[in-house]
Amino acid sequence: MKTFYLKSLRILEDEADSLMEKEIELFDGLIINREDGEHGWVVEAYVDKEYEAYFTELKERSKIMIQVKITSEENDPATLIASIIGMNQLGKEINVLFQGKIVDERKEYIEKKLKELIERGFQGEELLEKLKESM
Repeated sequence: MKTFYLKSLRILEDEADSLMEKEIELFDGLIINREDGEHGWVVEAYVDKEYEAYFTELKERSKIMIQVKITSEENDPATLIASIIGMNQLGKEINVLFQGKIVDERKEYIEKKLKELIERGFQGEELLEKLKESM
């Protein structure tokens, strides 16, 4: 296993035909490559207790999409499909544990948008124009 410093954490939520990002202020955090052959990662985020209700709600969902920056703020973000596997109170802070797999966000997002537009009846040039607008 390899361990890296977690520099930033965002929760990506689908709202009104677009992805909304919620930046989570970190006190500290780690991300661990499990090197399990299945691209598994564990993310541990130390955050203010004010986020407890938010993460409790997210824990009820089977999967959520998160975006992390590893080691340096200048690095490109990595997107994971993850589940919250644990939460613990540590004084005035909580730690939140995620387990997930890294995905290619752009491909996933484009495929989702394309499927939605096709289901809404768009075809041909009109489909292409609507896809461009939504990007």
